[in-house]
Amino acid sequence: MTSQPRPRWKTVVFDLDGTLADTVDLIVQSHQHTIESMLGKREEPAVLRTWIGRTLEVAYHDYCPERAGELVEAYLEWSDANTARLLGRFEGINEVISDLDAAGLRLGVATSKRRSQAVRVMSELGLDDHIEVLVTMEDTDKHKPDPEPLLKAVRTIGGTPAEAVYVGDAVVDTLAGKAAGMSTVAVTWGAGHVEALAGVRPDRVAHTPEELRTTLLG
Repeated sequence: MTSQPRPRWKTVVFDLDGTLADTVDLIVQSHQHTIESMLGKREEPAVLRTWIGRTLEVAYHDYCPERAGELVEAYLEWSDANTARLLGRFEGINEVISDLDAAGLRLGVATSKRRSQAVRVMSELGLDDHIEVLVTMEDTDKHKPDPEPLLKAVRTIGGTPAEAVYVGDAVVDTLAGKAAGMSTVAVTWGAGHVEALAGVRPDRVAHTPEELRTTLLG
């Protein structure tokens, strides 16, 4: 009788944007509309993609500190109005999450999104039934690449960093996971560039949801 493989980790914490939810186009268009309407110029989409994983406050403070607050509010208004139209689904991700849950893994999300946005995205994509812990921008004082959001998710679940893995599509995700003392898996279907992800040396790289399932379930 063949025994079932044992999962490598007891706890899996995911990034949301670009990892579980295809929000890259929504985010880029929201930034582009905000910058055009508020500052009267356009920004390269490649630049805007690098902002994914950071809080809006940090991104806009670095970009235009004197108007950061206005830019954040304009972004949120446009993004909220266009979420239903632009939110996408990564084929196979829901099945992976369901399989991990069925295998007994403890699942969480640590995201730089505001709670209201994160809850809406997860609900619309049907991800919330299997995720027991959600850590959002409001829940910690520090944000990725600082490990605080990831550590809060692991502690809330009841796990330990040594037995946990963080899965994300951006360089800041891998950096945060390493700083937290967690294993790291970089996925390549989101906003991050493969070369940049390789440069921060995640423990594993998954190019498809099926590869992610195999990586996490052993």
